[in-house]
Amino acid sequence: MKRLWILSLGACLLAVTSAVLAFEAATAEKSGQTAAAKEEEPKFIRTPDVIYVPTPYEVVEKMLEVAQVKKGDVVYDLGCGDGRIVVTAAKKYGVRAVGFDIDPERIKEARENVRKNGVEDLVRIEQKDIFTLDLSEATVVTLYLLPQLNVKLIPQLEKLKPGSRIVSHDFDMDGVIPDKVIHYKPKGQREHTIYLWTTPLKKEKN
Repeated sequence: MKRLWILSLGACLLAVTSAVLAFEAATAEKSGQTAAAKEEEPKFIRTPDVIYVPTPYEVVEKMLEVAQVKKGDVVYDLGCGDGRIVVTAAKKYGVRAVGFDIDPERIKEARENVRKNGVEDLVRIEQKDIFTLDLSEATVVTLYLLPQLNVKLIPQLEKLKPGSRIVSHDFDMDGVIPDKVIHYKPKGQREHTIYLWTTPLKKEKN
């Protein structure tokens, strides 16, 4: 009788374990399908405004340091390329970050970089025209664009919350006074210039 009771208990435990495993598998599959649905397949929209030149990782880290990224910040990278800035921000500072690019190849690379580094919970990559974006959620914006494109972004940057930081690699923003200009030369590389502005932007007087 005791043996039968043990066998019945074992069968019940096995059934419960199987049900739990099946539920977890179904949940994981559904979660994967949801994530995939959110990431629309990138497509050609228009020719990018600039040729992609990646910012060296040492300069990426310096840009985030100059911006004084801290817990609670939201970092937007406009023209994110392979996603190295948003991935570094998430890994090093634990902040939420969004990378935007218009080039479908860069979007694929950036999403793969996010997955490879395991920061999907903090980082998302979106295929968008950066000149149509609402930047109001961001507290830090990073740029590696041409000077005329930086200027074109001014109306959007002016809508950032007070105290937000804008950091640009190599290129100034004509008509706006930077808070800092840093010349940085990583070992074995050329000198790089990093510009920092904080909002509200300080316009040059005519």
